[in-house]
Amino acid sequence: MGKLHNAQDRALELIGDIGDGLRKAIPGKAMRWVETGAALGVVRTGTQLASNAVRRHPLLVTAAIAGAGLLWYAARRRAKQAEGGLIEGTATRVEAKQGNRKPRATRKAGASATDS
Repeated sequence: MGKLHNAQDRALELIGDIGDGLRKAIPGKAMRWVETGAALGVVRTGTQLASNAVRRHPLLVTAAIAGAGLLWYAARRRAKQAEGGLIEGTATRVEAKQGNRKPRATRKAGASATDS
């Protein structure tokens, strides 16, 4: 068991040395290209997984997107309320004015609407 353990440790040490050597040998721009390629690969794989999930479970994905939207809206609304400002819109005060119209004629007690 001791020899196997030592061999694994030695193999891990060699792999680490090779990785360090490659990092030192590759110029900075090339390393950025490698990182960019890895990031693009991750995005591509994630897109494929997401499209498979949408095809298999469209209602579940729709519900998840709607729930995320509601959470975002609630958080935004709560943040605006915490600021102490208005939530939405503007308001202006309108002062009431006295009208110019003539007083309404009062109906006589004995007359009805059909007497005309």
